[in-house]
This record gives sequence, C-alpha cells and structure tokens, in this order.
Amino acid sequence: MKNYGCIAGTIILLVSKGKSSHILRFNEELFFIYLLPPIIFNAGFQVKKKQFFRNFLTILMFGVIGVFISTSIIAVGSWLLFPKLGFVGLNARDYLAVGTIFSSTDTVCTLQVLHQDETPLLYSLVFGEGVVNDATSVVLFNAIQKIDVTRLSGANGLRVVGDFLYLFFTSTALGIAFGLLAAYALKTLCFGRHSSIREISLMVLLAYLSYMVAELLELSGILTVFFCGILMSHYAWHNVTESSRITTRHVFAMMSFIAETFIFLYVGMDALDIEKWKITTLSLGDSLGIYSTILVLILLGRAAFVFPLSAISNYMNRRATGSSSLSFKHQVIICWAGLIRGAVSIALAFKQFTYSGVTWDPVNATMITNTIIVVLFSTLVFGFLTKPLTNYLLPHAATSTLNRKESKDISEDMNLPLLSFDESAETNISRAKDNLSMLMERPVYTIHFYWRRFDDAYMRPIFGGPLANQSAAA
Repeated sequence: MKNYGCIAGTIILLVSKGKSSHILRFNEELFFIYLLPPIIFNAGFQVKKKQFFRNFLTILMFGVIGVFISTSIIAVGSWLLFPKLGFVGLNARDYLAVGTIFSSTDTVCTLQVLHQDETPLLYSLVFGEGVVNDATSVVLFNAIQKIDVTRLSGANGLRVVGDFLYLFFTSTALGIAFGLLAAYALKTLCFGRHSSIREISLMVLLAYLSYMVAELLELSGILTVFFCGILMSHYAWHNVTESSRITTRHVFAMMSFIAETFIFLYVGMDALDIEKWKITTLSLGDSLGIYSTILVLILLGRAAFVFPLSAISNYMNRRATGSSSLSFKHQVIICWAGLIRGAVSIALAFKQFTYSGVTWDPVNATMITNTIIVVLFSTLVFGFLTKPLTNYLLPHAATSTLNRKESKDISEDMNLPLLSFDESAETNISRAKDNLSMLMERPVYTIHFYWRRFDDAYMRPIFGGPLANQSAAA
C-alpha cells in the first residue's frame, strides 16, 4: 500500500509540474491522535489471545529488552560511523533518538505478510512484539527528550529505565481498567441492551477515551488502547447482541484499514517531497553510504537480541521432553520480519527533526529523507520477501503439524482447584509446593495454566464470556 502513496505522490508531482508531491503534509500529532489508535485497537481486538498470552513473556522480552539492545547498537553505531561518512551536525540526543526511531518495527506491514491461520505462532510473536516494540520505542523516545544529554551517567540511565517501567505498567493497567469497565457496563447497564448502535458506540468511545486519557496523563496510549482492545474482545464482546458482535469486527477492521491507507498515502507522498530533497547537502554517494549504514545497523541490532532472547525463551518454555518452542528457522523468520520499518519511525523522525512537518535545516532534512528511504526500502525488500521466506523455511504441512502438537501440549484440566478451603492445610501446602516446582520448571506454561483457571473462576462470572470448558464443549 505504500506503493499507492508513491504513485499518488508521483501523479501530484507531475500535475504540479515538480513543485509539490503532496496535498496533505505529514503531521505526527495527527498520526498519533487519529490514525494510530484504530489500528492498534483493532489489532488487540482481533488478535488470537491464546497464542498471544501463551507467548507473552517472549513477546515482552523481544518488545522491551530487544528495543533497548537495538537502540543502543544503532545509536552507538551511527555516532561512530556517520561522521566518517561526511554526515555531521547531530548531537547526543539526536543519536539516541536515531536509535529509537530505527528500532521501531512496522506492525501494519506485519498484518499484510503474516496470517494468524497459517502461521499462528509466528504471527503472535512478530505481531505482538511489534505492538509492544512500538509502544516501547515511543515511551523510550519521550524519555530521551527529558534527560540531560550533557551529563550522561549511570544514574540518568537508571532514571530512563525507571521512567519506562512506570509508563509501561501504568499504561497497561489503564488499558485493562478501561476494557473491564466497558465489559462491566455492557453486562450490567440497561441503556445499551438490544441496541447495536449504543453497544458499538460505547465500545468505540471507551476505547478512544482510554487512549486520550493515557496521552493526557503522559503515558503510552499505544499500550493502553491495545490492552483495552484485548480485554474488550475477551469480555465485553460476549455481552452484546449477536448482530453487534458481527458488526463490531467489521467496523473496527474498516476503521483500521482506512487509517492504514491514510498512513501509507502520507509516507508515499513524503518520499517524493522535493523541498526536503533540495535542502539536503550530501552527495549521492554519501547518501547511499548513510542508507546502507542504517540498514546494516538495523540488521545487527535485530540479530543481537532475537537469537539470544530466543534461547532464553526456549529455556523458559521447555517441556518435560526438552523440546524447544522456537527452532532456528523460526528465529530467522522473526529476525527478518522485524526488519521492516514503518509509520511510527516516520512519525518519530518528524517529531525529532521537524517543526509541524517543516524544516529548513540541511541536517534535519537529511535525517527525514534517510528515514523515508529506509522505511520504503525495508518495506519493499524485507516485506516482499517475508512471505516467500516463511513458505520456504516452514511449509504449510509442517506448520500445521507444529500447531497440532502445541494444541495437544497445552491441554489442561480446568476443573482442578487453585487452593481449597474444604481440604486440609497439609493438602494445600503439598499442592502449593507442586505448583511452585511446576513454576520453576516451566514458568510460561504454568502462568498461562493458572491464569486460565483464575479467569474461569473469578473474572468471567463478573465481566462476561463463556467458561473455558463450556467453549471447548461447544
């Protein structure tokens, strides 16, 4: 779809006789307030929750720890290599911002090249990491703007990490709270019952309100609206009429598609913005060197955390048989698919190097054009080759076999109690020891196992939704 933006920009450029390539100028505030929320909310609303939460710790490692590793490598690499290529003028904060800008993956493009039904494991990992990655990049970018770059120290680094952890967990909690509020309101209040318009409107308004409240509180609206979407689909969706259930999926998908289309049009038009290209002072050879350096740093930053963190994930997800959950082929695809850069990178670059989308500084204009070229190249090359690479490394038959094996491994007895007041203290202590041993041996599996039981016992009766054993029987 970015190609459509380029085509639109070319047509406008020809009609205006080379004076302008866009009707609308990219505005990062418009992007973050109006275009990004429906995409992220729909992603959370449509995502297959079982796969997502089964791999939640792995997703968090990739999306949080991975961003810090990638940002460090790209920032240090650009600081060392840009001056040698003749590109000077950036300060310390700019280099740190460059690290976060090019560490942000493209969640939207991932939706186009991977499919939940064909490769559910890869989709949940790459897409889930992409959402957390974008949120982490934005939060880290905002934290960098607040630090004193003239006195970089370990204390400042710890302060950035502390601010990030606060924003991450508070944003997630806010999204969960709004999702539960929507579910409880739809289940208990009478004003919206049997009216699809009121039910859908309530869901849309509360979802958007969660994003705006997060932004007003200077939290991460991306994380908030994403988890709000997950909670709404898990609870609130079961509290509306059948017609509303069908309509919500189409309405949310339509809103997301329109926002994606506008984003790609913006990016494509800005790629042919003649004004920015005229301002830059680098030669063609130096520009190609900068583009190549950024792409190499992105690749190094990606590989530096995907393979080590995958090994840690395999250890955490180990089963009694000792088989690992992520093969080397899976890791290669995850690494490759995450190389795509998208609209969040563009938005952060505009926020750092322009004022309301306009700049007359050659250095800043060069960074904008660098970002646009890297985004287009990574989308066209990495995005185009992701599907063939997935089909080559993981044929559909093997993928289906893997999915059946995972479904069999995850089979659970949901009737077992957590702790029972009807049994003796000795029995409960013995069960607690067994649970702790299970947690130490297979932490991810155990957390998911007990969450499902807690959800059936306490959450669904209050906020809505069928019990796991009922849905399985159906």
